[in-house]
Amino acid sequence: MEGSRPVADRPRRPAWMKVRAPNADSRYFDVKKLIHGASLHTICEEARCPNISECWGRGTATFQILGDTCTRACRYCYVNSGKPEHPPDPLEPLRLAQAAAQMELTHVVVTSVDRDDVPDRGAGHYAATIRALKRKLPHASVEVLTPDFLGVEEEALRTVLAARPEVFNHNIETVRRLHRRMRGAKASYDKALWLLRRAKELSDYPVLTKSGIIVGLGETNDEIVETMRDLRAHGVDVVTIGQYLQPSSRHAPIDRWVHPNEFRRLREQGEAMGFGSVFAGPLVRSSYRADEQRAAFAY
Repeated sequence: MEGSRPVADRPRRPAWMKVRAPNADSRYFDVKKLIHGASLHTICEEARCPNISECWGRGTATFQILGDTCTRACRYCYVNSGKPEHPPDPLEPLRLAQAAAQMELTHVVVTSVDRDDVPDRGAGHYAATIRALKRKLPHASVEVLTPDFLGVEEEALRTVLAARPEVFNHNIETVRRLHRRMRGAKASYDKALWLLRRAKELSDYPVLTKSGIIVGLGETNDEIVETMRDLRAHGVDVVTIGQYLQPSSRHAPIDRWVHPNEFRRLREQGEAMGFGSVFAGPLVRSSYRADEQRAAFAY
């Protein structure tokens, strides 16, 4: 059965995928205490991100709003899935903004679970969070990594963009051939592209658009390049490419470990296509060093 490959048959983790434990002298434990004390969620913890020690140690984190239960069940994602027990917390945007201020962030990244159970799919909550951040941290930039807002895409985009985030991110995640298998019947490769293009069309200011790809799910390098071409054709400014890590035996198995040299070639190919910034590497994630990703983009 796919997803339950015997341990002996799984590709062994190479040296370049090793990460360090939290440093006692870093800000890791301060960030953890602050986030837990404010009853906030982060994708860093919920998705078992391999960079949590580094990012929290730098005093940064990627906030996850709309609760801890996703109404989807993507085959690569560790975030808890099911039926959410509670509606979105109206005080969450204020708590998040306060935490970001205490962390003295200059670039704040906000993502969420999918909330297909909410009429606006959480768009209003995103907008409230952006507004709260801009009031509390007027000089900080805000990046949102949104779900697909299934069924209310146009209205949801207008709601989110009215709050004027500096970066609009929606991850395409994988290549066209694997998209439905990995993301489920509700997701659409073409709709993801449409969402990114439409964000540009609807904004009345120079919003930066961004998307991410995870590799090692069974795709070929040619398919990755084709996905990058699709993203660029839809006006995407920044792309991230990183290695998939199987979070449990229930999730899609790792097909291969992509060598750092392959990531370098993919970065070079993406830059040749005209992306303003391409972050590609084994441990790269969509929000990994997002402040540097934004700074690398030349308007």
